[in-house]
Amino acid sequence: MHHSIKHILAAGGLGAALLAVLGCSPHRVPPLSVDDLMEDRVTLDGILLKCDQDPTKVRNPSDCENARIANERLAAQRVDPEVEKRRQADFEKAREQLRLVQEKARQEQESKVKVDGYTLPVVPVDPNTSANKADSPSAPPTSNSGGPPLAGNAPH
Repeated sequence: MHHSIKHILAAGGLGAALLAVLGCSPHRVPPLSVDDLMEDRVTLDGILLKCDQDPTKVRNPSDCENARIANERLAAQRVDPEVEKRRQADFEKAREQLRLVQEKARQEQESKVKVDGYTLPVVPVDPNTSANKADSPSAPPTSNSGGPPLAGNAPH
C-alpha cells in the first residue's frame, strides 16, 4: 500500500475539516425540568404558547410535555377560594391596622410645637459688648442705633 503525500494531506485535511464542523456545531440545550418551569411562570407561559401555536419553534420537544405537566401541577396547587378570601381579609385587616398606626404617628408629629425662626423674639444687643467688639480690628463696624436692628436693616 503505497500512499502518496497528496493522499495523506487530503486525508488529514478532510479529518481537520470534519473536526472543525463537529466542534462548531451548536451544543444541545437540555430540556427544562418541570420544577424549573413551575418556578419561572413567564418561561412556562412562553413555552405553552409556542407549543400551542407552532411546535417547531420550541427548542426542545420535551419542553412541551414538561410545560404541560408543570401547568397541571400549578393548577392542582391553587388554593381553595374560601381560604383565599380569608387570607385576603386578614391582609386587609393588617393593612388597616398599619395605616391607623401610621396616621396616629403622623398626627403626633403634627401636634408637636413647631418653631418658626421668623416669629422668634429679637434679643437686644448689650451696648457694652458691642463697643468692645467695635474696638477690635477684626470686628466689622456696627451702628449704635440703641436698639435691635429693623427687619429691613438686618444683616443677611
